[in-house]
Amino acid sequence: MSFDHREPGTDPADWTTFLDGLSPAPMSLDGVGTVVVVAPHPDDETLGAGGLIATAADLGIPVHVVLVTHGEGSHPDSPTTSPDRLRTIRAPEFRTALGILHPTASATLLDVPDGGLREHADVLRAALTERLERVDGPVLVVAPWHGDGHRDHRIAGEVAAEVVSLFPGTQLLEYPVWAWHWDDPDAPAAPWDRARSVTLTAEVLDRKRAALVAYPSQTRALSPAAGDEAIIDDRHAAHHLRPVEWFFAPPTSRSRESFDAHYARKPEGWDFDGSWYERRKRAVTLAALPRERYRSALELGCATGVLTAAIAERADAVLGTDIAAAPLVQAAVRAPTAHFVQASLPAEWPAGRWDLVVMSEVGYYLSPADLDTTIDRVLASLDDDGVLVACHWRHPDDDAVGSGDAVDARLAERWPRPALVRHVEEDFVLSVMPGPTVTSVARAEGLAP
Repeated sequence: MSFDHREPGTDPADWTTFLDGLSPAPMSLDGVGTVVVVAPHPDDETLGAGGLIATAADLGIPVHVVLVTHGEGSHPDSPTTSPDRLRTIRAPEFRTALGILHPTASATLLDVPDGGLREHADVLRAALTERLERVDGPVLVVAPWHGDGHRDHRIAGEVAAEVVSLFPGTQLLEYPVWAWHWDDPDAPAAPWDRARSVTLTAEVLDRKRAALVAYPSQTRALSPAAGDEAIIDDRHAAHHLRPVEWFFAPPTSRSRESFDAHYARKPEGWDFDGSWYERRKRAVTLAALPRERYRSALELGCATGVLTAAIAERADAVLGTDIAAAPLVQAAVRAPTAHFVQASLPAEWPAGRWDLVVMSEVGYYLSPADLDTTIDRVLASLDDDGVLVACHWRHPDDDAVGSGDAVDARLAERWPRPALVRHVEEDFVLSVMPGPTVTSVARAEGLAP
């Protein structure tokens, strides 16, 4: 997504008409012990969650803001104000605005280069993890919607979702900032089916307005010169100064309907046969298996059965499952000795015991709760000499609920034994998780003590 903030963008009145037709679930802070807000740039916390922060203050709920950058890249074409100067201006503005919203709120400033969060995602990941480890009680994390259209917003949203998935019981809400400007209410890209609303009192809205005014470097022109225009003019501000603040709840597990629609468009699903990436990844997966043969194998999310056919050459019995019916027809042709069943994980779990379970490119389509349940069910149905092989893509996927790295990290955290194999490269991560009696290949063959 690319946009130009200097363009007028979507008329706020058009959004008003659209929002009036929604019936969102209200977001309550009842039971929330702490709110942690991730702000990629100074003012994002005010624009996206200022009302929530002020409401938390009135309820006596602590708030901590993780400010990722100093926002020094807000005026790249300014002839009068350098990025270094903007750094010194925007940090004090942030502290003033936050004090207006929540006088006792705390903050961490990470000093990541503006526009460079993708290259420094580990800095945010570590800081957010440390903050959540230090907080007692129920936590609400508020972060940018990853589809907001700004590079830093996307990475901040993805990192927040990944970290939150590692802390069961922690809630996540995502806020839009630039989507109000570029999105079209007649055909919205934002996930309004997951909308949550926070109604602001008149006093809270006044504080949010005052906090936004505390950012003159963004709400006023730096000078009359071209390149010094206000970033948040009155038209932009109108999107954010409504009596209701809008958030998106995190996605649930990817639906059966979405997979059905995918296979209706692309009957082969993904290019499993033609892509060298897919063929190589499949070879790496098979090479990682610590035994030559298996008694009973379960493949979760078998798709069109390309990997299933290879597993069937090394297992006496194979069961493949997929959430969609269409690919199973092709899978039955590719792997005629295997059995297949349509099943939505983890609710429709197949009966049986397995000494091999394969979960390839599936885990990041599951919600954190469903992923945890899937791991538990694998553990409960895996023989002592069995292994789980999990392989996942590491790049962004707009259809995914989480990330491959988050799935691998959660698997390592919940599995009772260390990985037998862990292979990480830029494109994918593969782990082999062993049962209690599994040993190394050399020890199993008597080659090592």
